Amino acid sequence: MIEIEHLNVHFDRFHAVKDVSFTVGKGEAFGLVGESGSGKSTVLRALAGLNGVRDGVVRIDGRAEGAKRSKAFYRDVQMVFQDPYGSLHPRQTVDRALSEPLAIHGIKEVDSRVARAMSEVSLPLSARYRYPHQLSGGQRQRVAIARALIAGPKVLLLDEPTSALDVSIQAEVLNLLGDLRASFGLTYIMVGHNLAAVAHLCDQIAVMQSGEIVECLSAADLRERRIETSYTRRLRDLSDDIEDPFTTSAN
Repeated sequence: MIEIEHLNVHFDRFHAVKDVSFTVGKGEAFGLVGESGSGKSTVLRALAGLNGVRDGVVRIDGRAEGAKRSKAFYRDVQMVFQDPYGSLHPRQTVDRALSEPLAIHGIKEVDSRVARAMSEVSLPLSARYRYPHQLSGGQRQRVAIARALIAGPKVLLLDEPTSALDVSIQAEVLNLLGDLRASFGLTYIMVGHNLAAVAHLCDQIAVMQSGEIVECLSAADLRERRIETSYTRRLRDLSDDIEDPFTTSAN
């Protein structure tokens, strides 16, 4: 579903992403982890078409994507950002936030689709005409996820989607994302600095340092400490318990 070949991103003279390549199969969840400034979020934004200066090959479902993305691309690929409050317009209700993507893509049956989207992320219908400041952090992130899903994308790009939430709420949101991937056959790329959170959702993980991928391994490798680099080992030691992370179920 996703192919990245020899991706490089420059900001003036700064080489932020250096010759990054990886593939993600349909329905898989792939993690990018590393410390702040490692280049992981820059890769995600380049994939989303938000970084204009880059070279390399980006393919989605076999289709090569240039620097300028089409409306069809943004129907297939959606992004969930780190800060659920910052990613929602403070003066727009939940109903407006969810209706707008349907209008952009010319999708009808707005009322029923909005109600269904709220149900899919376990948001009460009573929240439909509330504003972001009237919702909890977990509810706001559920709105952001519902907005990303409402037009029926194939790919979700998750930029540290739980790092701004309390640990108990992180568990609910991660489990929700796992359930949605299974239900709709979605493909995920998740960026994070906490290996426990990423390993909970992603089967395959790439570790980034200074703009480069320094190691690729599975979630099982992390749990069994089958780690090749000292940098990955240090990240693992700094993360939450990977043996049994986030066991709370989403309701």
